[in-house]
Amino acid sequence: MRYLAFRFLTPKLMLKKFSSKLFILPLIIMTFVPTVAEAQLSDEVISVIDMSLNYNIHPKIKYLTANNQDLYLDIYQNNNPGLHPTLIFIHGGGWVARNKDVSARFVWPYLAMGFSVVHVEYRVASMYHAPAAVEDNLCALRWVIQNAEEYGFDPDKIVVAGNSAGGHLALTTGMIPAEAGLDRQCPGSEKLKVAAIINVLGPTNVNDLLAGPNMRNYAVAWLGSQSDREEIARRVSPINYVRQDLPPILTVHGEVDPVVPYTHAVRLHQALDEVGAPNQLLTIFEKGHGDFSREENLQIYTTIQQFLIEHGVLEPSQKL
Repeated sequence: MRYLAFRFLTPKLMLKKFSSKLFILPLIIMTFVPTVAEAQLSDEVISVIDMSLNYNIHPKIKYLTANNQDLYLDIYQNNNPGLHPTLIFIHGGGWVARNKDVSARFVWPYLAMGFSVVHVEYRVASMYHAPAAVEDNLCALRWVIQNAEEYGFDPDKIVVAGNSAGGHLALTTGMIPAEAGLDRQCPGSEKLKVAAIINVLGPTNVNDLLAGPNMRNYAVAWLGSQSDREEIARRVSPINYVRQDLPPILTVHGEVDPVVPYTHAVRLHQALDEVGAPNQLLTIFEKGHGDFSREENLQIYTTIQQFLIEHGVLEPSQKL
């Protein structure tokens, strides 16, 4: 399996250095970090691979202004001819902290699959409570659809993915219907649709995290003291949008996750099965919130790739 790394610059420095121009992304084999959570990048580089697979980086493109805050995304554009499947990646952080640059390494396996990748930032609870993050990512999806022709995105093969809180936001971005009204800050005539959803470790029932045995401080912080917080939590909970006509959904979760209860993944999987919606649950047994080994990461990304091949997003020839 091929993983990608930048040998000479960290993602943050790389984007800063090349902020005024495009450049071709060198693809390098690396030993993938053994955790999907907060591991440091490995400096171990085995060999340079497939220099013909070119990517142009378009950093810090403004896609939305909300509450006087400009929000940006980075584009890793597959520079080969034709339209390309495109992945919108949403970072984690419990909805309350972190910026997208910290999570840039998680897009590299998707580049190896041939995706163009759009890496999105959004408003977090340190300044803005729910449903701001959900609204922002719906707007990011609209931006991708509106700008598909310019960047060679295949509008019929847009996938949304994320880890932890980003997994939840991937679900809401792909599942929430227009009648929910959460895309009103970025009006448009485009139908917001995706070809598949990849949810790694994401919460699926926000109300469950506000009180009781599954209460989590990050969820309480995200909802804040809003008088209608229970209703807002219901509106941003993927479990409440289960229906048959959803895009295929793959969920990956650790069996003993102390941060996001494993029951969230199981109940979403069961609810999707009950209505006949295409979905798959990959359980990483005896593991928690992203403390996965190298072999388990290999299993995860191989499963993701196979899932996307089975549902017509990737071609069988696009191998890691």
